[in-house]
Formats: sequence, structure tokens, C-alpha cells
Amino acid sequence: MTRKTILDDLLRRLREKRRFLQVLAGPRQVGKTTLARQGMEVLKLPAHYASADEPTLRDRTWIEQQWDIARLKIRGSKAGGLLILDEIQKVQGWSDIVKLLWDTDTHTGVPLKVVVLGSSPLLIQSRLTESLAGRFEIIPVPHWSLSEMREAFGWNLEQYIFFGAYPGAAPLIEEPERWRNYIVHSLIETTISRDILLMTRVDKPALLRRMFQLGCDYSGQILSYQKMLGQLLDAGNTVTLAHYLQLLQGAGMVAGLSKYAHGLVRQRGSSPKLQVLNTALMTAQSGRALAEARRDGDYWGRLVESCVGAHLLNSSMGCSIEVAYWRERNQEVDFVLHQGKTAVALEVKSGRRRESLSGMEAFAKQFRPKRKLLVGGQGIPLEEFLLQPAAHWLQ
Repeated sequence: MTRKTILDDLLRRLREKRRFLQVLAGPRQVGKTTLARQGMEVLKLPAHYASADEPTLRDRTWIEQQWDIARLKIRGSKAGGLLILDEIQKVQGWSDIVKLLWDTDTHTGVPLKVVVLGSSPLLIQSRLTESLAGRFEIIPVPHWSLSEMREAFGWNLEQYIFFGAYPGAAPLIEEPERWRNYIVHSLIETTISRDILLMTRVDKPALLRRMFQLGCDYSGQILSYQKMLGQLLDAGNTVTLAHYLQLLQGAGMVAGLSKYAHGLVRQRGSSPKLQVLNTALMTAQSGRALAEARRDGDYWGRLVESCVGAHLLNSSMGCSIEVAYWRERNQEVDFVLHQGKTAVALEVKSGRRRESLSGMEAFAKQFRPKRKLLVGGQGIPLEEFLLQPAAHWLQ
């Protein structure tokens, strides 16, 4: 989804008579706050914005105070008003007090619409499900697309592949060291230390950090959890690694794609294919410049495949579309898009050396996909592919 689509969806929901708590959830620096503020301006209702992302401690009382300010602003307004609470996951026990205040307004007829923003979708959703069942709707906000980075910053395809999709970092690409420092310190470190380690129980923080690094180093590769343990030199267990990978995916950093199969049990028990959700997470830590990366065919090929995988995951966020891979013996299909019983097999021609052979024909014989697509080479041009959302190829 583009920012415009997300904003239109948010406005449509807020204009409806029926009240739902609207939740904008997505990684850091993808424009959640900007979207919410744009919504405030367009609606032209009495509104109050407050952020819990402040150095002082935020607690349940803080939420009550902000809610009361919003109630005062809409007093006497038949059209109602809007309250926006940013970085809501920073407040301990936020979902319980929001439920209490929301139900109170519902029973007393206070026409206050509420939008909460959070930068850890996995944690946000778990708290909502526990406390606010039936009262909320989630609007996922993914990383930026090629078309959005092009429109906003004039980027070409190579810049998008190498520098990724963080709009806040875009003005810094002419100063590579500043750009790298911004990605590493303001995004990677902040996300791990403030959005994961402070928000949920992690018994082995060092292992989670190494798991993130492994995901970046091996993005685009299938790696069993046992092999990961060997790489990480840790006496942990595979359940812990799977949980940490889930936390990293929830924070918009690294995902583990499942093997495609008709049976979900087999799918979930497979070795994951590691996949960054933004290629900047790979390149900022590599120490390479764009020109140097472009000359290394194998490295550039990994970036291209990771860029395609990130695009598929981000553009399918919020849909019922799933992204997987398939491999049997030495035959592999890079990505499998599937929705219900419909599947599309994708092979990426990136130019990197491969250990596995194309498994397209073997996959087609076993699963009969709707389409078999080649991206790059003599197939769909990479740029054209990245300009279309994942849903386009399933239609």
C-alpha cells in the first residue's frame, strides 16, 4: 500500500458513523506520524495529538490526561473530534486504560474518534487482542515502495536497491558516512533497544542482536535453525531463535519465509529463508559504496533478490497474501505468492552465483500455480516488477 492509499483508508474509516479504534502500526521512520497529522488537517475536526516518545516517563495517567484534553476540545461539537496517541507501546498497560476510556465514551455518547500509532506491530497487536477485542482495526504501514521513493526524492532503480526505503535517510545519501550512521544508530539500534528489548521479555539480548546480523548477512538464503545456532555459537534452542526472528519481523527488520506446502504444519516446521524488509539494513553495515557494490556481481545479486523479497512482503502487508519459498533437494523457487488456493511462482534473475537449480518446472508439476514468472533477465524487467504490488501478480 502507498502512503496515499493508507491515508485515504484512514480518512474513510474515520468518517464512518460507527466508531472503531484505528491503529497505524509499522516500523520506525515509515511516515505514521505524518499520515496521522495529514488526517487531522483533512478532517478539520477539533483534534489533539500527543506522543509518548518523550524522555520523561509515560504511564496510564498520561493517557487519561490526553484523553481528557481531547474531550474538552470537542465539548459542544456535534461533529465530534479526533485524538491521536503516538508511540503508544511506550506506555506500560496502555491497552487496559484505553479500553476503559473507550468504553466510557461509548456508553456516554462522547463522539471522540481515536487513532493510536505504534512502531512495533507485533506487540501492538498482541495487546489489542488481549484487551480491545472487537473495538479496533489495524492499518499496517509498510516500508516505502520504489514509486514512492522516486516521486519524493527522484531515486532511480539502483539507488532504491542499494539505499533501501527509509525516507528520513534519503537526503543523506550524498554523504555516505552520515547515511550509514543514521541507519545504524537512529534506526537499527533504536529499533532493537527501544522497540524490542524494552517492550518485551528477551532472555538473551546479545543472541537477538546476532540473530538480526545473521538475517542481514544471509538475506535471500535458506538456513536451518540448527545451522543458525552453529553460526551464532550459542547454546540456545531453535524455539528461542524462531521467537526472536518473529520479534525482528514484527519490528519491520528481518523475516523468515516459510517453505510453501499445502499443509501448514509442514510449512511452519521448515527451515526459514532469511529476508530483510529493507535493503538499507544490509548495505549500511557492509561498509561498501554503491559503485563498489555494483561491481561485485554476487553481492549485487543478493541485494536484488533481497529487494524483490522485501517488496513482496511490504506490498502484501495487510492483505491475505502470503510470501513463501519452495525447495526440494537441489531445486528451488525463489518466491511463492499464495492467496487461498491460488499460487504464483517467481524466479529472480539477479546474476549471482547459485548453489541450487531452478525448480520452476518441478514446482509447477506438483502444485499447478496460476503463473510462473521470471523477474529480470529476459522476463519482467526488475523496475517494472517493483512498481507493481504483490496482489497485481495474483489477479
